[in-house]
Amino acid sequence: MADPKRIAIVTGGSRGMGRDTVMRLAERGVSSILTYNSRRDEADKVVAAVQEAGAAAVALQLDVGEAATFDRFIGGVRDALVTLGAERFDYLVNNAGTSSSATLANGTEAELDTQFAVHFKGSFLLTQKLLPLMNDGGRIVNVSSGLARFSYLGRSIYGPMKAAVEALTRYMALELGPRRIAVNVVAPGAIATDFSGGIVRDNPEVAKTLASHTALGRVGGPEDVGPVIAGLLSDEFGWVNAQRIEVAGGIQI
Repeated sequence: MADPKRIAIVTGGSRGMGRDTVMRLAERGVSSILTYNSRRDEADKVVAAVQEAGAAAVALQLDVGEAATFDRFIGGVRDALVTLGAERFDYLVNNAGTSSSATLANGTEAELDTQFAVHFKGSFLLTQKLLPLMNDGGRIVNVSSGLARFSYLGRSIYGPMKAAVEALTRYMALELGPRRIAVNVVAPGAIATDFSGGIVRDNPEVAKTLASHTALGRVGGPEDVGPVIAGLLSDEFGWVNAQRIEVAGGIQI
Protein backbone atom coordinates (compact mmCIF):
# COMPACT_ATOMS: atom_id res chain seq x y z
CA MET A 1 0.00 0.00 0.00
CA ALA A 2 1.45 3.37 -1.01
CA ASP A 3 1.80 6.23 1.45
CA PRO A 4 1.35 9.21 -0.92
CA LYS A 5 3.02 12.53 -0.12
CA ARG A 6 4.54 11.24 3.09
CA ILE A 7 8.11 11.98 4.10
CA ALA A 8 10.57 10.04 6.24
CA ILE A 9 13.84 11.07 7.85
CA VAL A 10 16.27 8.14 7.95
CA THR A 11 19.60 8.62 9.67
CA GLY A 12 22.40 6.54 8.22
CA GLY A 13 20.31 6.14 5.08
CA SER A 14 23.22 6.05 2.65
CA ARG A 15 24.27 2.45 3.33
CA GLY A 16 23.30 -0.92 4.75
CA MET A 17 19.97 -1.26 6.53
CA GLY A 18 19.28 2.46 6.28
CA ARG A 19 19.66 2.40 2.52
CA ASP A 20 17.37 -0.60 2.21
CA THR A 21 14.80 1.15 4.39
CA VAL A 22 14.87 4.24 2.19
CA MET A 23 14.37 2.09 -0.90
CA ARG A 24 11.50 0.12 0.64
CA LEU A 25 9.83 3.39 1.57
CA ALA A 26 10.31 4.65 -1.99
CA GLU A 27 8.46 1.58 -3.24
CA ARG A 28 5.54 2.75 -1.09
CA GLY A 29 5.70 6.25 -2.53
CA VAL A 30 7.35 7.72 0.57
CA SER A 31 10.01 10.37 -0.01
CA SER A 32 13.02 10.53 2.31
CA ILE A 33 15.49 12.90 3.86
CA LEU A 34 18.44 10.59 4.39
CA THR A 35 21.63 11.33 6.25
CA TYR A 36 25.21 10.32 5.66
CA ASN A 37 28.31 10.91 7.77
CA SER A 38 31.19 11.15 5.30
CA ARG A 39 30.30 9.36 2.04
CA ARG A 40 28.34 11.92 0.05
CA ASP A 41 28.92 9.86 -3.09
CA GLU A 42 27.08 6.90 -1.62
CA ALA A 43 24.23 9.14 -0.47
CA ASP A 44 23.91 10.61 -3.96
CA LYS A 45 23.56 7.09 -5.38
CA VAL A 46 20.66 6.41 -3.01
CA VAL A 47 18.98 9.68 -3.99
CA ALA A 48 19.25 8.70 -7.66
CA ALA A 49 17.86 5.21 -6.96
CA VAL A 50 14.90 6.68 -5.05
CA GLN A 51 14.14 8.96 -7.97
CA GLU A 52 14.25 6.00 -10.33
CA ALA A 53 11.73 4.28 -8.05
CA GLY A 54 9.34 7.20 -8.49
CA ALA A 55 9.81 8.96 -5.14
CA ALA A 56 12.04 11.84 -4.08
CA ALA A 57 14.96 12.13 -1.68
CA VAL A 58 17.36 14.68 -0.25
CA ALA A 59 20.69 13.77 1.36
CA LEU A 60 22.03 15.75 4.32
CA GLN A 61 25.30 15.36 6.21
CA LEU A 62 24.95 14.45 9.89
CA ASP A 63 27.15 12.99 12.61
CA VAL A 64 24.67 11.76 15.21
CA GLY A 65 27.42 11.78 17.82
CA GLU A 66 27.88 15.55 17.52
CA ALA A 67 24.83 17.08 19.19
CA ALA A 68 26.24 20.59 18.77
CA THR A 69 25.55 20.29 15.03
CA PHE A 70 21.88 19.36 15.39
CA ASP A 71 20.55 22.93 15.12
CA ARG A 72 22.35 23.32 11.80
CA PHE A 73 20.91 20.00 10.69
CA ILE A 74 17.38 21.11 11.59
CA GLY A 75 17.89 24.10 9.30
CA GLY A 76 18.86 21.71 6.54
CA VAL A 77 15.76 19.64 7.20
CA ARG A 78 13.56 22.72 6.87
CA ASP A 79 15.15 23.50 3.51
CA ALA A 80 14.82 19.87 2.39
CA LEU A 81 11.13 19.85 3.28
CA VAL A 82 10.62 22.90 1.07
CA THR A 83 12.41 21.07 -1.74
CA LEU A 84 10.05 18.13 -1.22
CA GLY A 85 7.01 20.42 -1.22
CA ALA A 86 6.15 20.04 2.45
CA GLU A 87 6.37 21.85 5.78
CA ARG A 88 6.48 18.80 8.02
CA PHE A 89 7.49 15.14 7.92
CA ASP A 90 5.76 11.93 9.00
CA TYR A 91 8.31 9.25 9.91
CA LEU A 92 11.64 9.15 11.74
CA VAL A 93 14.10 6.25 11.71
CA ASN A 94 16.96 6.60 14.20
CA ASN A 95 19.25 4.14 12.46
CA ALA A 96 22.75 5.67 12.30
CA GLY A 97 25.26 4.11 14.66
CA THR A 98 28.80 2.93 15.21
CA SER A 99 30.16 -0.34 16.52
CA SER A 100 32.33 -1.06 19.54
CA SER A 101 34.35 -4.14 20.38
CA ALA A 102 35.17 -3.00 23.92
CA THR A 103 35.08 -5.42 26.83
CA LEU A 104 34.66 -4.73 30.53
CA ALA A 105 38.40 -5.20 30.90
CA ASN A 106 39.56 -2.83 28.18
CA GLY A 107 36.66 -0.41 27.72
CA THR A 108 37.67 3.20 28.21
CA GLU A 109 35.83 6.30 29.35
CA ALA A 110 36.30 7.78 25.88
CA GLU A 111 34.67 4.76 24.24
CA LEU A 112 31.77 4.91 26.70
CA ASP A 113 31.29 8.59 25.91
CA THR A 114 31.38 7.98 22.17
CA GLN A 115 28.88 5.13 22.25
CA PHE A 116 26.57 7.08 24.56
CA ALA A 117 26.75 10.15 22.33
CA VAL A 118 25.92 8.21 19.17
CA HIS A 119 23.32 5.71 20.32
CA PHE A 120 21.45 7.22 23.25
CA LYS A 121 22.18 10.93 23.44
CA GLY A 122 21.99 11.28 19.66
CA SER A 123 18.65 9.51 19.37
CA PHE A 124 17.23 11.42 22.34
CA LEU A 125 18.28 14.93 21.34
CA LEU A 126 17.77 14.56 17.59
CA THR A 127 14.24 13.27 18.11
CA GLN A 128 13.58 16.09 20.56
CA LYS A 129 14.68 18.72 18.05
CA LEU A 130 12.76 17.16 15.15
CA LEU A 131 9.43 16.75 16.96
CA PRO A 132 8.22 20.29 16.22
CA LEU A 133 8.50 19.47 12.51
CA MET A 134 6.77 16.08 12.77
CA ASN A 135 3.13 15.54 11.93
CA ASP A 136 0.80 14.28 14.62
CA GLY A 137 -0.07 10.66 13.90
CA GLY A 138 3.43 9.97 12.65
CA ARG A 139 5.68 7.07 13.56
CA ILE A 140 9.20 6.58 14.89
CA VAL A 141 11.40 3.48 14.65
CA ASN A 142 14.59 3.28 16.67
CA VAL A 143 17.22 0.70 15.78
CA SER A 144 18.67 -1.48 18.52
CA SER A 145 20.48 -4.82 18.27
CA GLY A 146 19.98 -8.44 19.20
CA LEU A 147 22.94 -7.80 21.51
CA ALA A 148 20.58 -5.98 23.86
CA ARG A 149 18.97 -9.37 24.57
CA PHE A 150 21.84 -11.87 24.28
CA SER A 151 25.53 -11.41 25.01
CA TYR A 152 28.74 -11.88 23.02
CA LEU A 153 32.28 -11.22 24.15
CA GLY A 154 33.52 -7.83 22.99
CA ARG A 155 30.19 -6.03 23.13
CA SER A 156 30.15 -4.89 26.77
CA ILE A 157 29.57 -1.24 25.85
CA TYR A 158 27.66 -1.58 22.60
CA GLY A 159 25.04 -4.07 23.84
CA PRO A 160 24.07 -2.10 26.97
CA MET A 161 23.86 1.13 24.95
CA LYS A 162 21.37 -0.55 22.64
CA ALA A 163 19.42 -1.80 25.65
CA ALA A 164 19.16 1.85 26.70
CA VAL A 165 17.73 2.68 23.27
CA GLU A 166 15.05 0.05 23.84
CA ALA A 167 14.09 1.60 27.18
CA LEU A 168 14.08 5.04 25.58
CA THR A 169 11.67 3.76 22.95
CA ARG A 170 9.06 2.88 25.56
CA TYR A 171 9.34 6.29 27.20
CA MET A 172 9.04 8.00 23.81
CA ALA A 173 5.90 6.00 23.08
CA LEU A 174 4.38 7.03 26.41
CA GLU A 175 5.12 10.72 26.05
CA LEU A 176 4.17 10.97 22.38
CA GLY A 177 0.91 9.07 22.77
CA PRO A 178 -1.16 12.28 23.06
CA ARG A 179 0.12 13.24 19.60
CA ARG A 180 -0.77 9.79 18.27
CA ILE A 181 2.89 9.16 17.38
CA ALA A 182 3.72 5.48 17.74
CA VAL A 183 7.29 4.50 18.60
CA ASN A 184 8.78 1.05 18.16
CA VAL A 185 12.26 -0.45 18.13
CA VAL A 186 13.76 -2.94 15.66
CA ALA A 187 16.60 -5.15 16.89
CA PRO A 188 18.56 -6.74 14.02
CA GLY A 189 20.68 -9.81 14.59
CA ALA A 190 23.82 -10.65 12.63
CA ILE A 191 23.55 -8.66 9.39
CA ALA A 192 26.01 -8.83 6.50
CA THR A 193 26.94 -5.18 5.94
CA ASP A 194 30.06 -3.05 6.35
CA PHE A 195 29.08 -2.39 9.99
CA SER A 196 31.74 -3.27 12.56
CA GLY A 197 34.35 -3.46 9.84
CA GLY A 198 32.24 -5.86 7.76
CA ILE A 199 32.98 -8.72 10.15
CA VAL A 200 29.77 -10.63 9.35
CA ARG A 201 29.83 -9.89 5.63
CA ASP A 202 33.53 -10.46 4.99
CA ASN A 203 34.58 -13.18 7.44
CA PRO A 204 33.16 -16.58 6.36
CA GLU A 205 34.05 -18.24 9.65
CA VAL A 206 32.26 -15.61 11.70
CA ALA A 207 29.22 -15.81 9.42
CA LYS A 208 29.22 -19.61 9.64
CA THR A 209 29.37 -19.57 13.44
CA LEU A 210 26.56 -17.03 13.73
CA ALA A 211 24.45 -18.96 11.22
CA SER A 212 24.89 -22.11 13.32
CA HIS A 213 23.32 -20.28 16.26
CA THR A 214 20.36 -19.08 14.18
CA ALA A 215 17.21 -21.15 13.76
CA LEU A 216 16.84 -20.26 10.08
CA GLY A 217 20.45 -21.25 9.42
CA ARG A 218 21.96 -18.10 7.94
CA VAL A 219 22.97 -14.54 8.76
CA GLY A 220 20.75 -11.72 7.60
CA GLY A 221 21.13 -9.00 5.01
CA PRO A 222 19.89 -5.41 4.79
CA GLU A 223 17.00 -6.69 2.68
CA ASP A 224 15.75 -8.64 5.71
CA VAL A 225 15.53 -5.53 7.88
CA GLY A 226 14.47 -2.69 5.60
CA PRO A 227 11.02 -4.11 4.86
CA VAL A 228 10.31 -4.55 8.57
CA ILE A 229 11.18 -0.94 9.36
CA ALA A 230 9.17 0.32 6.39
CA GLY A 231 6.26 -1.87 7.46
CA LEU A 232 6.29 -0.55 11.02
CA LEU A 233 6.08 2.98 9.63
CA SER A 234 3.00 2.16 7.56
CA ASP A 235 -0.67 2.54 8.42
CA GLU A 236 -1.04 -1.25 8.45
CA PHE A 237 0.92 -1.34 11.71
CA GLY A 238 -0.76 1.70 13.21
CA TRP A 239 -1.83 -0.13 16.40
CA VAL A 240 1.65 -1.48 17.14
CA ASN A 241 3.31 0.75 19.71
CA ALA A 242 6.17 0.55 22.25
CA GLN A 243 7.21 -2.87 20.91
CA ARG A 244 10.59 -4.49 20.33
CA ILE A 245 10.77 -6.43 17.07
CA GLU A 246 13.84 -8.64 16.75
CA VAL A 247 14.75 -9.27 13.12
CA ALA A 248 17.31 -12.00 13.53
CA GLY A 249 16.12 -15.29 12.06
CA GLY A 250 15.82 -16.78 15.54
CA ILE A 251 19.36 -16.26 16.79
CA GLN A 252 20.28 -17.50 20.25
CA ILE A 253 16.85 -18.90 21.09
